[in-house]
Amino acid sequence: MKRITVALLLSVMAAGVSVPAGAHCQIPCGIYGDTMRIDMMLEDVQTIEKSIASIQALAGKTSPADLNQLVRWIANKDEHADKLAEIVTSYFLQQRIKAPQGDDAAALKKYTDQLVTLHGILVTAMKAKQTVDPAVVGTLRQLIERFKSLYFTPEELAHAAGHSH
Repeated sequence: MKRITVALLLSVMAAGVSVPAGAHCQIPCGIYGDTMRIDMMLEDVQTIEKSIASIQALAGKTSPADLNQLVRWIANKDEHADKLAEIVTSYFLQQRIKAPQGDDAAALKKYTDQLVTLHGILVTAMKAKQTVDPAVVGTLRQLIERFKSLYFTPEELAHAAGHSH
């Protein structure tokens, strides 16, 4: 039986069949990487920042090679703004942020603050696609840091800081 399983696996791999890797699951698997998602968001912001700087450096250049590179940097900036929006919507809004039950005013305020901050990230990610203003990058960072402080407990933040890269 083990040989059959290995043979089938090798056959699938040899045939080049692949399963697309999408955003982390929307089924309740219980395997979440909340801090990793925040790190991914910050990496997307850093990529947007580098893209904006590269676009500005290429501004006004007209050689075909420069124009080609300019288009690639614009596409890269937009792709990472979309990735940021995907994490916010598909991971945090759809899966992780839960409406409070009952009349807990503090929980309702936290929930509202999280929603407002995530909406701000979405709107600012859209603005990152529309502009090459470096201030947008600063706003994205501030919003992500704000969300981090709203989402994680102080103990979780201290623990994560102890394991930073």
